Amino acid sequence: MTSRERLLAVLRGETPDCVPVAPDTSNMIPARLTGKPFWDLYLYQDPPIWKAYIDCVKHFGFDSLMDGYAPIIFPDEVNQNEPAWESAIIHKDNTKIIVRKYYKENRKLIWAANVTVFHRDNPPTRNVKPEKIGLPEIPKRWQPVEGVKEWPSGGELLKYVKELMGDHGLVGVWCGTSILLHTPEAIYDYFDNPSKYRKRSEELLEWYENRFHRLMSLPVKPDFLCVGGSGSLVFQTPHIFRELALPIIQRITALAKNAGIPTHLHSCGPEKELVRICAEETDLTVIDPLEVPPMGDCNLRELKVKYGDKLVLKGNLHTTTVMLKGSIADVVAASRKAIDDAAEGGRFILSTGDQCGRDTPDDNIRVMIETARTYGKY
Repeated sequence: MTSRERLLAVLRGETPDCVPVAPDTSNMIPARLTGKPFWDLYLYQDPPIWKAYIDCVKHFGFDSLMDGYAPIIFPDEVNQNEPAWESAIIHKDNTKIIVRKYYKENRKLIWAANVTVFHRDNPPTRNVKPEKIGLPEIPKRWQPVEGVKEWPSGGELLKYVKELMGDHGLVGVWCGTSILLHTPEAIYDYFDNPSKYRKRSEELLEWYENRFHRLMSLPVKPDFLCVGGSGSLVFQTPHIFRELALPIIQRITALAKNAGIPTHLHSCGPEKELVRICAEETDLTVIDPLEVPPMGDCNLRELKVKYGDKLVLKGNLHTTTVMLKGSIADVVAASRKAIDDAAEGGRFILSTGDQCGRDTPDDNIRVMIETARTYGKY
């Protein structure tokens, strides 16, 4: 089987030739493999991180569920009431480039409240207050960001990304969310103004439903839809999740099931209760990363016994203890245990518990893949 065939079989509830394996290399490993400063990818789009990810997939040869990395955005989805923001470099040295956005109003520059720090060897740090890093409230010197590489957008970008991915995996597009509260400030605001967030939930439900129909009308459609959000049960209690996000997931997964399109929910952090709700109350297809303590609260064997006939489980090797700091033998042992715990009967994709760190040894990724191909044979 090709990677694409193997993944499609698992998502349909069929038994493939071997356990699919999709380590979450995400951002940092693909960026590192280019050998370029990370700001080339994140700021100058040369190459964009989604293209570096596809190159990473081909480099290692794993089965990719490309979870919404490519920004498939249609022009009319951009808020037309937003100012015409431009980007300026307000500081640059050998380790970082600091960018701040601005727009012009009556010939006056109106600067954004926060900046983005683009690092040489790490992903960018966003929403940083200038004074926290020793910058003035109003920039004294700046220069425009120039040389950003342009790529297709909307349906043309999706077509291009799927062509690049080929038989190496499946390409997912965002159409849903499992989280509406992302910060401590939002939590306080929710309890002070709950109706504001209920209204926002209703608006998002309508927006995502319209986006679903837009995506389904494309000549080249997504392979699956992404409906998750990092840390869904970190800033939301299960009650808040039920009230604000669950209606969105229920609607989009139902529409997708009717259209024959799988759905994928990523939510790092505690996830045990989220798995139960999604298995019992939605039409979700696959959920990850099912992190173990202390980052999460999931036991893969337990989840397989309870929900393995309803959901495809994807996880869950520890990304620091095993993948980053572990030996090759540690990775083999953890991979075998995960396969023993969850592979029986199919509906399992061997993966990691969230994103692997930048310095994860290549050999650890390779031996994880090899274990799935050999020990994970059906």
